[in-house]
Amino acid sequence: MVSPKFTKAVEALSALAHEGRLSIFRLLVRSGREGLAAGEIARKLDILPNTLSANLTVLTNARLISSRREGRSIIYSADYERMTGLLGFLMEDCCNRDASICAPLAEIARKAACC
Repeated sequence: MVSPKFTKAVEALSALAHEGRLSIFRLLVRSGREGLAAGEIARKLDILPNTLSANLTVLTNARLISSRREGRSIIYSADYERMTGLLGFLMEDCCNRDASICAPLAEIARKAACC
């Protein structure tokens, strides 16, 4: 039987396995918790509104992003908890206890610690 963690990881990775959705997700990760309005995402990434809407729906259904209404705008932001869970799942059994394999990833995490 497949574990729920495995199923959630497949769902998230499937949503990210598209150039446009990956670009949107990375932009939202960089934007921080305040997020970005849908129109701003479309402008920054030069995406047509209907394409953006479809991609935002896929990312939302995979629980990688969330949205909230502020006045007339819908603001989207990355779900950092879900992202951290996915990264943790991918690293869970990493390296077969050989720390040298994961050393580059530790350096990436160290550089990101400024956040």
